[in-house]
Amino acid sequence: MLIRVGLVLLCSGIISLGFAQIKKDKRKVEKTTSVFTIDGNPVTADEFIYLYGKNHPNKETDFTSEKIDDYLTLFINFKLKVHEAKMRGMDTTATFEKEYNTYREELRKPYLPDARLTDSLVRLTYDRLKEEIKASHILVSIKPDDSPEDTLKAYNRIQEIRNRVLSGEDFAAVATTTSDDPSAKVNGGSLGYFTAMQMVYPFETAAYSMKIGDVSNPVRTRFGFHIIKVFDRRPAQGEVEVSHIMIRTGEGKDNKKAKETIFTLYEQLQAGAKWDELCKQYSEDPASKENGGRLRAFGTGAMASVPEFERAAFSLQKTGEISDPFQTQYGWHIIRLEKKIPLPTFEVLSSSLKTRVNRDERTELSKQALQTKLRRENLFEQNSKVKSAVFALADSSIQKGKWIAPKFPNAEKEILFSLKKQTYTVNDFLVYAQKNQRPNTNPPVKYMDQLYNTFVDGKVLEQVEKNIMNENPSYRYLLNEYYEGILLFEIMEKEVWNKASEDSIGQRRYYDSHVTSYQAGERVKAALYSSNTTEFSTPLREIILLGDESKVQEFVSQKKIKTESGYYLKGDKSIFDKIPWASGVYSAENNGMYYLAWLKEILPQGPMSFDEARTAIISDYQGNLEKMWLEQLKKKYPVKVNEKGKQYVFLQLLVK
Repeated sequence: MLIRVGLVLLCSGIISLGFAQIKKDKRKVEKTTSVFTIDGNPVTADEFIYLYGKNHPNKETDFTSEKIDDYLTLFINFKLKVHEAKMRGMDTTATFEKEYNTYREELRKPYLPDARLTDSLVRLTYDRLKEEIKASHILVSIKPDDSPEDTLKAYNRIQEIRNRVLSGEDFAAVATTTSDDPSAKVNGGSLGYFTAMQMVYPFETAAYSMKIGDVSNPVRTRFGFHIIKVFDRRPAQGEVEVSHIMIRTGEGKDNKKAKETIFTLYEQLQAGAKWDELCKQYSEDPASKENGGRLRAFGTGAMASVPEFERAAFSLQKTGEISDPFQTQYGWHIIRLEKKIPLPTFEVLSSSLKTRVNRDERTELSKQALQTKLRRENLFEQNSKVKSAVFALADSSIQKGKWIAPKFPNAEKEILFSLKKQTYTVNDFLVYAQKNQRPNTNPPVKYMDQLYNTFVDGKVLEQVEKNIMNENPSYRYLLNEYYEGILLFEIMEKEVWNKASEDSIGQRRYYDSHVTSYQAGERVKAALYSSNTTEFSTPLREIILLGDESKVQEFVSQKKIKTESGYYLKGDKSIFDKIPWASGVYSAENNGMYYLAWLKEILPQGPMSFDEARTAIISDYQGNLEKMWLEQLKKKYPVKVNEKGKQYVFLQLLVK
């Protein structure tokens, strides 16, 4: 803080004189002042301040008037190149749009309502996992794409069933005779205890919103209409890990003998027999008998098909405790408790829970609800009559992804829908639909509706993004950084990097006029071959001495020998300390590696040859091309620095 204040006192007179006026109307300047213009296009002081601060974090020594001036020069050069790229239309190509939109989608994720939606869903799901609900249901089946008439018929039927329950009839009895869930014939609609992520989301949400004894209104899921009755709510039991010994029953088995066997085993265990030995000898569960009958940990509802097993497992309280023998549909069991696993903390579970939530139906349904809300907030209005006429244009060719939009009367002016004050025409949508159609199996009108909703949601997202940029300047600047960064890379590649690399005549001309800049001490032109064994050395030496470099390359490639070549000073490689500094072929060992060094030519101190200096020449030539190009751009696009804006920049960066 004090350092920056001190720097202000050292600023030039013109900056100091400007401070008073800037302070007088600071808020107005902040909103309106540009720091410079290029071809009449302003670059705001706020953008410059943001980028300078971002690129000089916590570096007090960088906040000086000299360094800010230097950065301003670099920033002007940067903006000149980007402006030229825009004028050439480089930001309108399909390649640019694809790359930019990929970055854009990633950058805006944290700012979108979707990000907050996922976080809230994860927290809500975790809170529900802390409780288990015991409930029953009655189902009237209906498919998602059934006709409105069939849907209404199903709704009326579930309402009639609900009225019977509300009038006092036993829920289980009604479920047994009316539910389309086949299991209701056996269990009276009982689902036992369940927790979050075990039922379809609308069903789960309804159940968790109810009190004990409540009967829900009809709940629509992908299976149809349900009514739910809640019988109990209890704290989550977490998970349990058990081992079991099983004697199977059923067709072809002596069920009486199975029962006698399990009780005999129980008595032996009570007398001190070893669990693992009895399990290995008698258990008829081949998947677990060899490891002491140990099963994977499971939670409430995971053993819904064998409720007796789940009930017995959770009834055990102490590690090592053994249950009484009990029977399930698969046979007779004895269970031993290995450990109880409480529900992990939110911090521990949140990452894996987020993955599950993102894959679950709740995310999609919540996004649909959010999208409906966003449409409402952005004053979405559609022309239903025009929409129907547009959808009628679809034919079977759209199922192949080859639909060509026919002419539509006044398509460029006919409004299809609007968002706030922005209108979108029939032509806007037809262009989108034709470009984005893909092969599909949906009826043409239904697929057209999918395209339409995707198009509308995309435009809603654009409106949302505008609001985000207005509320979050840092996001706006970051997005612009990527936008301009991609353009800069493309135009630099075209105007400087590729030109310098490919223009061998220009490189030679540049070298000839700057030859004195490329000097070197005594050096060697050499090729170095190395391996972790010495087997290659003798045969390779013989090939080198024959003078056929193509055979040398063939040999090292076949034997996969490490190779490097170029011009070296004596101190560049430690291997040179172990061989004569003279032309020839030499063997040496260094740090466990075996070398064959071919010193082709010792070059005296002096100017480097073109080939020797080529890497440096290309780099310098690039700089020269960029300098000349910038001079052309400054003539093509006038640059005007706004002194008032510049002074404001100094005020913000130097006075803290």
